[in-house]
Amino acid sequence: AGTQSFSTVLDRATFEKIARPIVERTRVHCLRALGAAGMLDGIDQTLSGPRSNPVESDRPLDRVILVGGSTRIPLVRRLVEEVFGLVPDTSQNPDEAVALGAAIQAGILCGRVRQVVLLDVTPLSLGIETFGGLMNVIIPRNTTIPAKAGELFTNAMPNQESMLVRVLQGEREMARDNWELGNFTIEFAPGAKGSARVGVQFAIDANGILTVLARDTATNTDRVLEIRDAAVDVDDERVEAMISESVDHAFDDMNERIWTEARMKSEELLPAVDQALAAMGNSLGEEEIRGIRNAAVAVKQILDDPAKPAQSLKRANQALDEATEALAAMLVERALERALGGGLGE
Repeated sequence: AGTQSFSTVLDRATFEKIARPIVERTRVHCLRALGAAGMLDGIDQTLSGPRSNPVESDRPLDRVILVGGSTRIPLVRRLVEEVFGLVPDTSQNPDEAVALGAAIQAGILCGRVRQVVLLDVTPLSLGIETFGGLMNVIIPRNTTIPAKAGELFTNAMPNQESMLVRVLQGEREMARDNWELGNFTIEFAPGAKGSARVGVQFAIDANGILTVLARDTATNTDRVLEIRDAAVDVDDERVEAMISESVDHAFDDMNERIWTEARMKSEELLPAVDQALAAMGNSLGEEEIRGIRNAAVAVKQILDDPAKPAQSLKRANQALDEATEALAAMLVERALERALGGGLGE
């Protein structure tokens, strides 16, 4: 009973052993921030472990500034350098930086600071479901509103006559794990796979009203869906829950997305290889044909075992691509000859 004192000596190795699990939890937050900013050189590579410089883009980071007293810990600084590929900038006093930010915020709230403008942002990402059940983000989380963005989509199947546009909100990689705000169908003329052109545009006005427009570019036929409040006015607890879930499932979600994308490529690649071999196989040597068939078998074997790592299927697809380079070149040359009326030299 009563007050008791405790004193012990904690060496750095023991301290880092205790702190490492907590510090490592920040890694996924850093990677998600880089991914949201479009500054990750292939998010799949981050799943295999740290790299010397994961940040490679047209807009590289200039500096990584450490803020907060805990950033004085050498373990934290090493993690920052490992994730961002930059020696962290420690020129700022990390405690004073926090205090200064709090003071500025207090000044804004009481009207003493007027040079800083607070802007509304989207609390969660907005997008649509694409083939394979993936979430395709149109307007990322934390985008300042008003905002407008769009993309062009096509038909995933031959003779497809319409497209279901499911408007989604959330931070998960798979559509099923996000919230559906609404949906509608836009029709277009049936044709070959990839022949349709449907533009989808998201626009959020200053009042937070989301307007989703889909247009068949061949006929200029429009479908419009208006969503009030739900896109911006979201309960803080629901937002935090969604973000927390996305962090907890980040690696599993990313692996599922990589597998799904690789599977779709495999399912497109294998029939194309069979058709190409049937058309041009006589122009290849036995060793080349054997190499192509072996690469195709490797892809099929991994497809039959979904428990295999997503990276293995991606690598098998790449190997099949490389094995068919000569075959692809022959097909291009043949197509050119036909287009030019029977020969390049005529």
